[in-house]
Amino acid sequence: MDDLVFAGLNDEQIRAINHPGSVFLTACPGSGKTKTLTFKIAEELKKITSHREYVVAITYTHRAADEILERVESLGLNTDQLWIGTIHSFCLEWIVRPYAIYEPRLQCGFTIINQPDADELLDEICGGLGNPRITSFDCGYYFKDGKATPLSSDVYKHENIRAALGKYFRALKAERKIDFELILYFAHELIRKYPAIGATLSHIFRIILVDEYQDTKEIQYLIICAIFAAGNGRTNAFLVGDPNQAIFKTLGGYPIAFDKFVQLSKLQVAEYSLSKNYRSSSKIVEYFSNFRVFPAAVEAFAKCKDYPSVISYNKNIDVECLEEEIVRIINFSLNELKISQDQICIVGPQWPFLAKLTRRLMSRLPQCDFDGPGMVPFGRELDNFWYKLSKICLSEPAPEMYIRRLRWAGEVLSALHDEGINCSYSKSQLLKKLNQIDVDENNGMKYLERYFAAFLDLLGIDIECNNGLKNHYDSFFEGALKKIQRAKKSGNDLIEGIENFRRVFRPRSGITISTIHGVKGAEFDNVIGFALLQGMVPHNKDPEPLESAKKLIYVISSRAKKNLFLISETGRDKPPTSVLKSYQYEYSPIKP
Repeated sequence: MDDLVFAGLNDEQIRAINHPGSVFLTACPGSGKTKTLTFKIAEELKKITSHREYVVAITYTHRAADEILERVESLGLNTDQLWIGTIHSFCLEWIVRPYAIYEPRLQCGFTIINQPDADELLDEICGGLGNPRITSFDCGYYFKDGKATPLSSDVYKHENIRAALGKYFRALKAERKIDFELILYFAHELIRKYPAIGATLSHIFRIILVDEYQDTKEIQYLIICAIFAAGNGRTNAFLVGDPNQAIFKTLGGYPIAFDKFVQLSKLQVAEYSLSKNYRSSSKIVEYFSNFRVFPAAVEAFAKCKDYPSVISYNKNIDVECLEEEIVRIINFSLNELKISQDQICIVGPQWPFLAKLTRRLMSRLPQCDFDGPGMVPFGRELDNFWYKLSKICLSEPAPEMYIRRLRWAGEVLSALHDEGINCSYSKSQLLKKLNQIDVDENNGMKYLERYFAAFLDLLGIDIECNNGLKNHYDSFFEGALKKIQRAKKSGNDLIEGIENFRRVFRPRSGITISTIHGVKGAEFDNVIGFALLQGMVPHNKDPEPLESAKKLIYVISSRAKKNLFLISETGRDKPPTSVLKSYQYEYSPIKP
């Protein structure tokens, strides 16, 4: 208890951390959710008495997993018996790979298809279908009640989407591949058919912590609750989230209710909340609280709570002048409000708007750095071996990066083991050897080719004799080349430079440009939101438009610490988002 007080935790956080059983914790924006999770993990690690016991933390993103793990390690704790990662990684490591022999579809071996290859396969399949025309973009899906359910809100496309998915699944089966949603499907099938799996895991896991419980899919709850139920209370739960930020429902997100979780898990669960906001000014907190869907107390406790926030809303600017208005707000933020560029975020509802805007702002504001879509040459192909290695070769061996890079070296060794390659190096020895690889090359693709060749030579690996590494290599470079070609067609020639490649794993240093979904969990002094229009926020086919609009505006507004600039531009043939239009608020003017 004294240690937690000394660490600066408040009474609400300490009560949740010290509860001896399972906890369902609702946390308002800026309430120190990550800090609470970190110290709960730390307290559970201290209680471990057996080398067979683990603490498991499931996060929504790999970035969140990295942040929490680094915070736990900074407390000086041994994290060998902490497993932390996304639900897909959890299912793959603890259920699908160990028990694949019991699933006929997997028992002869399988590989994970990466997203670029999956998209290419789907585009090829979609090209052979009739009207309405669909592409891989339309074919997102998730499993509900054992069936693949299209994510597309265009119901008239569903027949073709299901036909495409049927061919896609057959093609994957023929090639002995599965994608990320199939990882969840087979994990659920295995744990449903063989209850002993859940019972075994319940003897290993001391506690399972779930971050962002409101964005977790229903199938994910069925998987982890099978472990809780099989353990008869042996494995505790610690869930943290905010139902007011449940903006992933149209993507399969399932903001589970407290009673439903208790029913599925068969646990005795205490319900707590975190209500103190340590992020935003009182004015910002008052503003975003108006958009709550679920009643929840939020109280401003930030150091900047008395900051005289600027909250503006422009619904008269024409779309042709939007770029000029955003430039004006950025200059106002930098020059008048004295906000640093890494504390400015521009948020829009759709990626296509953002890629074009990023390129144009880069040319308009050459004195600023930007972190936005279309600026880096490859995506996060998390199961690709060469992506794992690229995290090391494209990051600087600086002291503040050591813990993170050491963990990446461990991931490389683990991936080599999965490919049947034994390496005598420890992760620290491997990292030291990799730091000694020196490549003098300004072209990013050539740099990676030469670095990877040096890595293969270091370990004496003939890539032509390892189909897994070879397939990952070809896929990695083919995907990157396609992205570079698309960027160059759009006028972004700088994307090929090695410095742009290194941007992928470098801490954010410029103005962030992201979607509402992409910025969730982040915080900035100044937030600029645009295209806040009915039909975009929310989407015009959203089944719960009023509720969704409130949650989206809630998320945008609660990212801001000091100032908030909202724009519903004219000229897109869509009226302003209804919940913004109807909110009677005395907005701040911006100096010309």
